[in-house]
Parts: sequence; structure tokens; C-alpha cells
Amino acid sequence: MRIIIAEDAAILRDGLAQLLTSRGHEVVAAVSTAVELEQAVNGDLPDLVVVDIRMPPTHTTEGLRAAIALRSRHPALGVLVFSQYVETRYAAELLADGSRGVGYLLKDRVADVREFVDALERIAAGGTVLDPEVVTQLMGASRRTDSVDSLTPRERQVLQLMAEGRANAAIGAELHLSAGSVEKYVTSIFTKLDLAPSPDDHRRVLAVLRWLEA
Repeated sequence: MRIIIAEDAAILRDGLAQLLTSRGHEVVAAVSTAVELEQAVNGDLPDLVVVDIRMPPTHTTEGLRAAIALRSRHPALGVLVFSQYVETRYAAELLADGSRGVGYLLKDRVADVREFVDALERIAAGGTVLDPEVVTQLMGASRRTDSVDSLTPRERQVLQLMAEGRANAAIGAELHLSAGSVEKYVTSIFTKLDLAPSPDDHRRVLAVLRWLEA
């Protein structure tokens, strides 16, 4: 296989390059930023890219967003996301565009080099390789989105105002609702989002987080 590695940790980047080269694969480039990854792929299209999620300059989702952009331009390009983190939003977008030739493995859960190389070979051949933890979190994100989708238009208005930091009185004034009506809508929102009362959690904050996730 011809492979490009995008990993900002120098030791891991060089270690992956040596590991793959020693097993007969060609490392076309080993880069440390998402910009360099896109330049390398566009300059010399490989069979596969191995990409971390959090890369310079902001160390958020640059790597994964670059992988999505590259797949849109090169649909046959194999992509292995290799990270410490599960990023559900962009991972779902990557998989939704067609899961052939896509993988997502967590660094701290890969214990066998042979299995890692086998995963790369399966991805390059058009297969899909997903860590079970990634699958679990993607399914959980999907369920959370479904629960937000179940809200009525009025409940969405109330939740949006909650996200703006409005108290119940301000929400009632904005939507011309009584205090009791606002309280009923808020209670319904908590129920639909499966947010049970808890002394350790602030349900308004959790509801807003669900809204932002969705």
C-alpha cells in the first residue's frame, strides 16, 4: 500500500512510518498538519491516509474535517482515523458519505501491531473497520439526536431560548406564555430528552447540551 500519515506527535508519526515501511508498505509522506495532509494527497494520491483528529493550529477537529474533504474529492481514497478521541459529529459525516474504505480506531485500544496492519489492509481493499467504542458512541449520539427531533416546534422554541440563557419568566414574556405553560413545556422537554431529576446534574444545562449536539 501507498500511505500518507497525518499525526502531529513526532514520535508516533515516525514510529508509524517505520512500522509500515518495515512491513513492505510505502509511506508517501508523514505530515504534522491537516493543511500538509491535503497538499500531500492532492500532490501524490495514495491508497490510504492515516489521520489523527486533533491537529494544529487549534487541535480540535482539523484532521477529521480534512479527511472528509479529501474523501469528497477522492471517493476511492481509504481513510483510517486513528485518535485518542471519539468525535461523533464529523465521524458520522465521514461514514454517511459511504463507509467503504473507512476505519476509526482508538490509539489506546490497539494492542497488536498485526491487527493494526490488517485493519489498514482491509480499509485499502474497501472494507470498514470500527472500534466497538466508536460504534457505541455513534449510536448514542444518534439516539440523542432522535430525542431532540421528537420535540414539538413550541418545545424547540423554548429550548432555544433556554440555550440563550433565558429564565422561565423571560421565555414566557418572549413567547407570550404563562409561567405555568412554560413550566409544562420545560418538563416535557426534560422527559423527551430522558433527563431524569438528579441532585448531581443541572437538567437545563444538559438539555441545552443535547440541543447543541443535535
